[in-house]
Amino acid sequence: MPSHVAIPISTPTRRRVLIDRVEAVLCHRSKDGEEQYLVRWKNNGDAEYPPLSWHSVSDLARCLEYVQDYIESRSISQSLLKRKSPDNETEYERRPSPFERQQSVTYQSTSVASVLPSPAPLPDIYNGVFDSQHTLIFARSSSGPSIARLSIQNVPTPEMLQAARTAITEKAAAAIRQEYTRRLKRLPGVPITLLNLHDASTPSLRFRYITEYILRDGVYKADPETQEGCQQCSTNMGRSIGCEYTKKCECLEYAAVDTSRLDDEQLELYKAVQASGGSTMGFPKKFPYFAEGTKIQRAGCLVRFYLDSRNPIYECNDSCMCGPYCRNKNVQFGRTVELEIFRTTQRGWGLRCKEDLHEGQFIDTYRGEIITDEEADRREAAATSKAKGSYLYSLDKFQESEGLADEDIYVVDGEFMGGPTKFMNHSCEPNCRQYTVSYNKHDCRVYDIALFACEFIPKGTELTFDYLDKEDDVEVPSSPSEGAILCLCGTEKCRRWLWT
Repeated sequence: MPSHVAIPISTPTRRRVLIDRVEAVLCHRSKDGEEQYLVRWKNNGDAEYPPLSWHSVSDLARCLEYVQDYIESRSISQSLLKRKSPDNETEYERRPSPFERQQSVTYQSTSVASVLPSPAPLPDIYNGVFDSQHTLIFARSSSGPSIARLSIQNVPTPEMLQAARTAITEKAAAAIRQEYTRRLKRLPGVPITLLNLHDASTPSLRFRYITEYILRDGVYKADPETQEGCQQCSTNMGRSIGCEYTKKCECLEYAAVDTSRLDDEQLELYKAVQASGGSTMGFPKKFPYFAEGTKIQRAGCLVRFYLDSRNPIYECNDSCMCGPYCRNKNVQFGRTVELEIFRTTQRGWGLRCKEDLHEGQFIDTYRGEIITDEEADRREAAATSKAKGSYLYSLDKFQESEGLADEDIYVVDGEFMGGPTKFMNHSCEPNCRQYTVSYNKHDCRVYDIALFACEFIPKGTELTFDYLDKEDDVEVPSSPSEGAILCLCGTEKCRRWLWT
């Protein structure tokens, strides 16, 4: 039995489309009170006459990202078509898209538009016939006297453009929002919600939520055999909180030494160890988090020694003897804070907390694809906007101490996949800060980037961090460099420009 059968063109079937065959959505219209979208299908035949067909929003439920791409590109095209006027002093000079060229030719003046005849009924399919495969519909190339022909060079036609000018996209926008919300509800952990009170837009459905890094070509984590755990610690040590004594916990071998507790003799010894690159085991150190039994309301929050520094955090791991609930395990358990992605007034999407956050409280990690430095350069060069840099995060914390070359540094790209922290905006006076968290002290190239609250944050406050990740104050440039991005954080200490 064949896996697909042809559907007569005279009886178009209302069924969901086969997403694997969809190339793009090119236009929209309203027909009999129904929103419909023009699909261009993948085609191995004549490139000038690919199959094109109209479908309802329900037909496109499996490929709403294509509808979203079209709606967003149409919105951008319309905004860029604005020209200087007494009320609009913005002038855009760039090469128009095919959609814009067709629109400017058809509607170059009110007088031309006014004489256009009312559009005739448009066919449901061009350059092909409907087929189905496993109950899903698609269009395949075909020709004949009963099949409407239309060159892709003429799409959208003047009639299509005229129909699109008055057709709404409300049902599609609602379906896109519903699908995005459904995906958020499927994520593990406490809820992540979505709120937009400003417009009908939704974050891209093409963004993929992941719970851990995705390693791309040329990226390698240290062999699991190199991961060492503490062997002198135990679950019932001290107050039964796992690791209790810093001088026994081997996981803190490379952790920062608390020099304030060193006497003169120990300080000289420590300097000698630093110079030789030897082990700092035995020197006084601190566990990074408050434990139960100390300040319960702050259990799990960063202690001041780490909060006020940029010292890397070394957590215990699965090879440790301290048990699953050790005080030195926190970030690896994942997000426990309820968050909301929301539409801001000036800066696109943002992220805020739905509960009060204590100073030093862990929020979430910054995740994405880990790529090579070479691939990061390629992606940045291919990006249409310098804003691409806001999604790239170099894993260079140990570059100087380990003598790593620039080309050996890995980069996290959170643009296409990651977690909710992708939506955190920049601030020159942030309420969150990023910290290095490692579970394998011998792997200096792959580690987590964890976001912690660096002050008390009331419920409903937008979460921000400094994209430049500078330890010291950055001097404000007198003038921006070419391609610099205007900073919109609005704080008193705003540096005015990003990526200067």
